[in-house]
Amino acid sequence: MSPAYGILSDDFTGGLLVASYFEEAGIECPVFFDTDAAGEADTEAPIVVIAARTRLTPVEEAKAEIARALDALDALGCGTVAYKACASFDSTEEGNIGPAADMLAERYGDLPVLFSAGFPEFRCTVHQGHLFYQGMLVNESVKRFDPVTPMPDPNLVRFLSRQTATPLGLVTHLDLLDETTARDTLAALVKAGHRHVLLDCSDAGDVEMSTTLALDRRCIVASDPLVISLGLALGRGHAGTAAAPRHAQGPAVVLGGSVGPVAEAQLAAFEAKHPVLRLDLLAGDEAALTGQALDWATDRIGTPFGITTCADESGVKAAQAALGRLGAARLAERILARVAQGLHASGVRRFVVAGGETSGSIVTALGIRSVRPFPRGPNGGGFCVSEGPDPVSFFLKSGKLGATDVLLRALEEIEEGSR
Repeated sequence: MSPAYGILSDDFTGGLLVASYFEEAGIECPVFFDTDAAGEADTEAPIVVIAARTRLTPVEEAKAEIARALDALDALGCGTVAYKACASFDSTEEGNIGPAADMLAERYGDLPVLFSAGFPEFRCTVHQGHLFYQGMLVNESVKRFDPVTPMPDPNLVRFLSRQTATPLGLVTHLDLLDETTARDTLAALVKAGHRHVLLDCSDAGDVEMSTTLALDRRCIVASDPLVISLGLALGRGHAGTAAAPRHAQGPAVVLGGSVGPVAEAQLAAFEAKHPVLRLDLLAGDEAALTGQALDWATDRIGTPFGITTCADESGVKAAQAALGRLGAARLAERILARVAQGLHASGVRRFVVAGGETSGSIVTALGIRSVRPFPRGPNGGGFCVSEGPDPVSFFLKSGKLGATDVLLRALEEIEEGSR
């Protein structure tokens, strides 16, 4: 049986999160971190996810990776394909959400390509085409402190149209209250020449109507709610054949690469109970900082501890001034990836990682090609385990999501899941 639904996620944490909703519903959903592994897969799963790292890579590089992933999903026979971005559609004016949509339009010829951002469950919404985070316009929210994608323009129609070959149209919350009105509005936008159309995501009702509109589409570009809702509809009645996953045994570590108020609060809560090493990106070169972290960790392996490159606002600004906005982020990711490799060699088999890009760097550095997600539980999604004779367990989380004590509770959940 070919998968009914294939999802290409622009980062690792987002791919795992949506997969956890399907696993919670009893729908098997493997996640592939390596496109070749997906292409070689022999799976009976009704839904598959390829988790890529296309959010912040240069446009042409991202397009090449997207093309390879879509080739793999097509080879598996996926009936519907989604390009999944995060709730706040993190991107720059160059991309990479718009270029992905243009590629889908060209590949499948299924116009218009429907866009849907937001995540009402976590108070991230889109109303009248404007993005709100925690009840505030995104450019006035804590999101403005994002070191790489601060999203200065809350008007998603205008912002995304800078990334696409043709401007976006908009179907508003009021249009989505009624299916006939929604379809008539969509048809009028297509007639006016729009190849891409953004759907409001003000509440659960908008998600439900967007799902109705998406059910007869070959492809969509969306954040979590529509990707999940459409998958639950397409996967209904299909469970897959793989056995339930179990977490790995072994020592655990928390690695934090995300910055901002949410990440800082979560690390502070963890640090109140366990030791945390805070690395200053300007205090040495990559090799020296990696060595410092591994030396510090040597006597602590076997009890929970944390290592982070997280800095406060002044620290972030100083690092960016010296290294560049993207340069500082990439250095932090490389250091934590090398630290993860060293810890794995010393026996660590449980990794709790904060930050989408950081998660991608660490999983890639450890050579993990695919994982089986766990069903979403009290701490949300993001739990998974690699399969094979030497399994490794992960909790990979976005830097902007989760309760203050999520890092502590994640370690407890992994321990419970290994029994």
